[in-house]
Amino acid sequence: MKANEIHKMNAEQLNEKLTGLKKDLFMLRMQHATNQLDNPVKIREVKHDIARVKTVLAELAASDKQ
Repeated sequence: MKANEIHKMNAEQLNEKLTGLKKDLFMLRMQHATNQLDNPVKIREVKHDIARVKTVLAELAASDKQ
């Protein structure tokens, strides 16, 4: 997921995306634990996407306070 795609979303969409990414991460970790995961790099990519979404949410919260 690109950062400019995330910046176009509103807070509600970002929260939904964050929830979905966390579920994806959980499923990837379960697959990794049972040796069913083909591409372990996918875990890292999902973690980075979660961090991007959280960063944009923090930016939106900071701009709302000002």
